[in-house]
Amino acid sequence: MIGLALRSLKFHKGGFIASFIALFFGATIVIACGGLMETGVRGLAEPQRLSAAPLVITGEQSYPESNKVFRERVRLDASAVSKAAAVPGVQAAVPDVSIPAAVVPAGGKGGVTATGHGWDSARLGSYRLVQGSAPEAAGQIALDSRLAARAGAKAGDRVTLGLHGTMATYRVTGLVNGPGAAETLFLSDSDAARHAPQRDKVDSIGILTRPGADAGQVRAALAEAFAGAPVAVLSGDERGRAEFPDVVTDSKNLVSMSAVFGGMSVMVTVFVVASTLGLSLQQRQRQMALLRAIGSTPGQVRRMVLAETFTIALFATALACVPGPRVGHWLLGRFVDAGVVPDMLIHRAGWVPMLVGVGAGLVTSLGAAWIAARAASRTRPTEALAEASLQRRRLNWIRLLFAVLCLAGGATLAIVTVNVDGTVAGSTATPAAMLWTAGFGLLGPTLSRLMTALLRWPLRAVTGFSGQLAMLNAKARPARLAGAVMPVMLATGLATALIYLQTTQNQGAQQAFEDNLRADLVLTSVSGGMPSSLADGIGKEPGVAAASAYVPSSGFLEPSKEEMDAYDGKGRRPKGERVQITGVSAAGIERTTAIRTVSGDLADLKGDTVALPESSSGGHRIGDRIPMRMGDGSVVEPRLVATVGDQRGYGAALMPAAVVAAHTTDGVVPQILVAAAPGTDPAQLAAELTGSGAPLPGLRAVDRADLVSASAEQNDTQTWVAYLLVAMVVGYSVIALVNSLVMATGERRREFTLQRLVGATRGQVMRMMTVEALLTALAGLALGMLVAVLTLVPLSKAVLARALPAGSPSILLAVLVSALLLTVGTTLLTTRVALRTRPSAAIGSRE
Repeated sequence: MIGLALRSLKFHKGGFIASFIALFFGATIVIACGGLMETGVRGLAEPQRLSAAPLVITGEQSYPESNKVFRERVRLDASAVSKAAAVPGVQAAVPDVSIPAAVVPAGGKGGVTATGHGWDSARLGSYRLVQGSAPEAAGQIALDSRLAARAGAKAGDRVTLGLHGTMATYRVTGLVNGPGAAETLFLSDSDAARHAPQRDKVDSIGILTRPGADAGQVRAALAEAFAGAPVAVLSGDERGRAEFPDVVTDSKNLVSMSAVFGGMSVMVTVFVVASTLGLSLQQRQRQMALLRAIGSTPGQVRRMVLAETFTIALFATALACVPGPRVGHWLLGRFVDAGVVPDMLIHRAGWVPMLVGVGAGLVTSLGAAWIAARAASRTRPTEALAEASLQRRRLNWIRLLFAVLCLAGGATLAIVTVNVDGTVAGSTATPAAMLWTAGFGLLGPTLSRLMTALLRWPLRAVTGFSGQLAMLNAKARPARLAGAVMPVMLATGLATALIYLQTTQNQGAQQAFEDNLRADLVLTSVSGGMPSSLADGIGKEPGVAAASAYVPSSGFLEPSKEEMDAYDGKGRRPKGERVQITGVSAAGIERTTAIRTVSGDLADLKGDTVALPESSSGGHRIGDRIPMRMGDGSVVEPRLVATVGDQRGYGAALMPAAVVAAHTTDGVVPQILVAAAPGTDPAQLAAELTGSGAPLPGLRAVDRADLVSASAEQNDTQTWVAYLLVAMVVGYSVIALVNSLVMATGERRREFTLQRLVGATRGQVMRMMTVEALLTALAGLALGMLVAVLTLVPLSKAVLARALPAGSPSILLAVLVSALLLTVGTTLLTTRVALRTRPSAAIGSRE
């Protein structure tokens, strides 16, 4: 059977080449997305500052028994250092902390950002002094030689250093060289402990093993010593997670993004390959009919088709393993350029993504081939030739069942999308688009007949005899028309839905940001942060109406005691619900933002308290204790003092700024929102707050317009990354569109020849095909727009509280015009090529 299949490939090159192209590009995209997913799951980064330590102990960033991660660095108790040092095989356990810092020149303007560490941790990265001496006493620092050059400092100089929201003068005792980032400085161990973001906590512990000790055994002993604690013992490139915690938090975004678009690519591949193979086998119905007429059994016909398809799929997917990982690596580079993932993240694409890509291609192609060959193989020999001639396509109950299931799933997800928060609406709208597309695709022949009936009279009225002939062709061969219409629907529906999905979400986030921000100024510091008490002082400055600290973070609302009691070890353990947490100042938050109280009083937001969004209050009453996990994994139970509006899902739980800052990676307040008093010029107020008489040296002020502009630019950058992945999926759909149109038109040489032999001119054939192409394009565009509307209206309702999505009308115009030009252009070009064949040659050619 394989030999017969291989011989048959020579006589049906067009269909097999189209199938090969569809499988190759589909597998390439799936392998690329699979590599990105593996990269995100592994979350590896080559260690730099900790490279001399064969093992590193750090806090476990994952939420217990979940794939969710904490946004802030999970730190270790300082007591863990002595505990690790007591493990057999450990020569030294060296604590490390990272402290946001800035080297500020004289005058307090500007500054070079840096990260400070204790001097003892310098041996974890094999740093060596190249000038001066080590910082051993309070008030002394050693600078990386590259940082010193940028700051214009040398050994013996005194510099102003911003540390943990404070400014002080330090003496540079030495310069060092090492493998870490250029923005590195070392403090004395006493100063490092004093300025650490969290007292009595360390970021990580570098383990130096004894000579001759086996690192694997030491790692196992450390894991046993810290069993049951939220601690991770790392080796190899895993150590980079301790040095660069963003690798863990941001790589999870890469996992979700690649999973969504990888899954979408698989679904598009299923659709495209099934359509391409189905159209290819429809063109061979006469051959199948002859095989059945001369005695071939249904099983033999199916096995021949499966063998042909398997041969093509094997070569196509195997070849895709070459460019797939390279495409994934290129995509990761673009994500790094956009700031979505850190540049130290190592791309890893092993055999699993390739196996998934190859497996998806093989399973998809063989499944599509089996379905497509089933109708031909079940035809009775006495009806075979008539069946081939008529090309009837019945809607069997299996196809109808799956169509109904897909459409029901799309409707269900649409309802869910309308009722979820705007921030997560895209996660349900995207699969809804695929389900709508799949459902309409399964109903292809029926929908094609319907669209033909709707467009018949308008097209015939405009195009005359050519239109009448085109309509007769469409009515006689609905299966062929469906094979051409469905790729148009796929390309236009996905392009419109996915592009406007991104613009709508972008607009929703930006609108929520602008609506929420009522401050005239936003203060920041060259040192990266400010003390939480500074906001109260600024609120009393002349010309200031109100000031509030602003500390963004996130955490989890934990299951209540009643939920845990009901669980009691039975069934699935309740999980925490992620919630945005914002640290604010009770005195100024309502004057500097649009946050409004629904119940309770934000003035009570002091100490161990919280104000929840109304949708997250979960039946809790004012005064209840709310179990939560902060951004660093710490478990707290603040008292509920108020509930606030939801802002279409963009709201956050509010807590005192000092409380939230204590559980963040940097441990400081990054921003202070300032509302100017009536009649006060914001520009003049900014100059007074950041000038020589500033409440804190090194303050910077940004007005509201600049902040809104910066937020919009950041949103555009994030959206561009999604556009890149959308372009890949839509581009693949366009390839399928061109593939299908070339196949559907190219196989009609005999038909065109017969028309020529009975007197039709080339121009008349071209005009007939122009009408058919318009019919195909209009039907596909109508169905594609239906997919887009069913996807985008629920999304827009959730994100913007209106039915119309956000985005330029030019996007829709570009999609419509591109699809129309591609469909008509490809059809006419293929027809022109087919008409070059002499009638005598075409009428005797093989089918």
